[in-house]
Amino acid sequence: MKRVCLVCLGNICRSPMAEVVLRRTLAERGLDVEVDSAGTGGWHAGEPMDERALAILADYGYDGSSHRARRFDSAWFAERDLVLAMDRDNLRALRAIAPPGADVRLFRSFDPAAPEDAEVPDPYYGGRQGFLDVLRMVEAASDGVAKYLEDH
Repeated sequence: MKRVCLVCLGNICRSPMAEVVLRRTLAERGLDVEVDSAGTGGWHAGEPMDERALAILADYGYDGSSHRARRFDSAWFAERDLVLAMDRDNLRALRAIAPPGADVRLFRSFDPAAPEDAEVPDPYYGGRQGFLDVLRMVEAASDGVAKYLEDH
């Protein structure tokens, strides 16, 4: 079974939203892939997803209620086939601790309509629209990740 980890800064907004969306996208395509998420920082460890992220997900038929934030552990590279960062800062942080050969990329690089270096912006300090924008971005990129995993 393949394993994918989605990573943002605190693991309470972007990466858990992407985890929920990608997990459902893969299940709908019949792909047996384990999906999880984490943050490069650990200050939210053990906390649930941001309430605004949960609300947007619920509004569009997703359930993120079981999520609990955690910090990415470098030992996980050996257990993950693909590690996807939400932005360039987290991508740099992951690559700094990644072993040679680890497949670490930007999540939105799988969205064919987005530039290859496109990021998922952090909606934390904004309002509802920022979370909705993130949902749309992760839905588009999730389709691309699913296609990639089907082909590889």
